[in-house]
Amino acid sequence: MSDENQSDGIAGALHELERDGDRSEVSLADREYAIYRCRDCNNVVLTMQDCDGGMTCHDEPMERVRETKLDIRPPDIRQVLLDAFGLPKPGLDICLCVIGEGPLSPGELADRLDYDESTVRNYLNELVEFGLLEKSQLNRESGGFVNVYHSIDLDEMREETLVGFYAWAGEAASLIEEANLTKEDYRESNLDGGLNEVFWERFRDAQSED
Repeated sequence: MSDENQSDGIAGALHELERDGDRSEVSLADREYAIYRCRDCNNVVLTMQDCDGGMTCHDEPMERVRETKLDIRPPDIRQVLLDAFGLPKPGLDICLCVIGEGPLSPGELADRLDYDESTVRNYLNELVEFGLLEKSQLNRESGGFVNVYHSIDLDEMREETLVGFYAWAGEAASLIEEANLTKEDYRESNLDGGLNEVFWERFRDAQSED
């Protein structure tokens, strides 16, 4: 795959995700991912590929989830990148510009996007540290060199962003499970105060411990 086609593929995928945010609700029956649950325990599995034969738990086939009682609305790509990776819109703009037009220097990016160059440099450093972009040096004809930025390999980007998101989703799932256990504890115990007070007090305590 050529660098140009690869860049078009990455940028196109991100823009396609952005358009997906316009849909009003999620239908699990026609999604590109699959969710499975175990009939014997509370295990739930998310997979981006529906493997032949499905998933197993305790050496038994898991049931594919095809609908949810909750009204789940798909997020906007900007919100996903902000919540999961701490990447706000300026960072996304810079990343997409490098993917589509790179390699580019901080000055070139600042001119194209009308951002302050110091802001561009800060986000570029974060994107390199995060693993979405790479930095290299380009020799000047007049002598010396300039730092330029370009995207990583498409397959590597796909794998790393999915693994990173799954790690974030796992942390989010742990919080949801803790919230459910908090409600169970409240129902089974004689606690002073309403559930809302007990609930938020418990999570304030957890945050202070972190």
